[in-house]
Amino acid sequence: MYIKYYPRRFYAVFFIFLFIFFLLIARLFFIQFFKSSYLKSIAARQHNLYVELEPRRGTIYDRKLRPQAVNVNADSLYALPSEISDKEEVIRKLAAILKLDYAYLKDRLYRKKSFIWIARKLSPQTVAAIKSLKLKGLDFVKESKRCYPNGFLSSHVIGFSGLDNVGLEGIELYYNNYLRGSPGCALFLRDARQRKLELWEKMILPKDGYNVISTIDEVIQYIAERELDRMIKDFHPLQAAIIVMDPHTGEILALANRPGFDLNNASSIGENIRRDHAICDLFEPGSVFKIVTASAAIEEKRVTETDRFFCENGSYRVANHILHDHRPHGWLTFREVIEQSSNIGTTKVAQKLGPDLVYRYVRLFGFGSKLGIDLPGEISGMIKPPRAWSKTSIGAVPIGQEVGVNTLQLVSAISVIANGGLLMRPYIVKEIQDKYGEKIKEFSPVVINKVISPGTANRVKEILMGVVENGTGKLAAVEGFRVAGKTGTGQKLDPDGRYSHTKFNASFIGFAPADDPAIAICIIADEPHPYYFGGVVCAPVFKRVAADVLKYLEILPSATGNQANSVRGDDFSDRTDRFHEAKKIN
Repeated sequence: MYIKYYPRRFYAVFFIFLFIFFLLIARLFFIQFFKSSYLKSIAARQHNLYVELEPRRGTIYDRKLRPQAVNVNADSLYALPSEISDKEEVIRKLAAILKLDYAYLKDRLYRKKSFIWIARKLSPQTVAAIKSLKLKGLDFVKESKRCYPNGFLSSHVIGFSGLDNVGLEGIELYYNNYLRGSPGCALFLRDARQRKLELWEKMILPKDGYNVISTIDEVIQYIAERELDRMIKDFHPLQAAIIVMDPHTGEILALANRPGFDLNNASSIGENIRRDHAICDLFEPGSVFKIVTASAAIEEKRVTETDRFFCENGSYRVANHILHDHRPHGWLTFREVIEQSSNIGTTKVAQKLGPDLVYRYVRLFGFGSKLGIDLPGEISGMIKPPRAWSKTSIGAVPIGQEVGVNTLQLVSAISVIANGGLLMRPYIVKEIQDKYGEKIKEFSPVVINKVISPGTANRVKEILMGVVENGTGKLAAVEGFRVAGKTGTGQKLDPDGRYSHTKFNASFIGFAPADDPAIAICIIADEPHPYYFGGVVCAPVFKRVAADVLKYLEILPSATGNQANSVRGDDFSDRTDRFHEAKKIN
């Protein structure tokens, strides 16, 4: 049989196959050396799942280690969009359970990403409902959710954190770097069907945050807030604040504002309600400011307690302004000027001092400067230097006008009288610990400056005891104890810049027991009505708070009520553990 040979065709086919072979070799070479990283990344995304491991946020405790902010476990839902075949069905079912907008879910699930968050830190009921759908491409990761067991209590002090473990207000914000910790990560393996295996290739464990021990006492905080709410009910102020401080150390034992809010629902609360008015808001204090003028006059030896001043029967001209008292007075001793809160008598004392000395003591008492409390938002207040004073300022500043202060500055100022003349730095956190209880950092009392001598402080203290026993602060008297304090009623400014005759701030500052002060308290009420005098609105709040706190601290009154014997140790008595103890005090 004859076979015809076609060499041209043979070589053509041979070279075509050879060419194709070299093309394949070239393609393999290109893939191996130029596309390998890209292809490996695709394989890694298919078979590996990178998950960030959230650290446990540190717990915030009160001074007796009662938890105020803790973490609880919660599941967060994520999606792998590339694995979802019917995205419309998934969107429809999730929208019904999560109560989320259709457009929001569509935007997230149609993104060209391998991992996307859908909803964070869900309730167990919601998680169970989603798991029952058995939707492909959805899964959960364990996270921790911030929980505030006391709800409204200490809301402006504790603050709150967001979904991403970042503090947003209060201690949560100021000490966020300590509380937050450091995140870890894990690289989980997945099978050919993209199901997560309980195996991982790499894992870096998160570093948990430190625990914060605050100076707040939960029971004292409860007492303060309970009485603040009672004042709100009786006198309807626009807002109110109270601070209870240890005058010897500067530790804040309680700090509250009204309106308050539930820390577990803080994201839905307006910014003004979340604002810590006690340290962030400015107001003219009124007559509580007279403690500065009184202290300066005694320290500078310009007056004695028995010096007499004619109070002009209630009307006194200062430059082109007529100054009035709340009721007319004739001759008053210096002690009586403060006891009866005479504006005219105080102005005459200030005129003996002169603007420079008045201004100097205002600044020594901490007004016009930040005191350095470890909470966000503190303001410095406002006091003009003497060169900026008008001819009438000498009759305004000494009685608490033309000066802006906050509640924290007032409670610090009255503490100067209580502790013998020292301005202490107020603070809200006493210690930071790791999760094993080891001390990381400790905060101790700090003296900002010496304001007056102990002798002057004692003399002013005696005058302030007279305010409660004989003067405008009688409603602040606590049975069995001697109390020192000062009332204040400050006129607010109208929009035209003039002082209002219908809008006032009411206030009271004081400490108890007067002979051995354990607590200093400041109460502020903005536009209370129908009554607006500090001695009527705020003094009774002081009385009730001081009485219950002293009882809680086991400070016993003497039989005569002239002195009190303290059974306190280095820290407050551990007589009770929860709120119900305070509720028994009535």
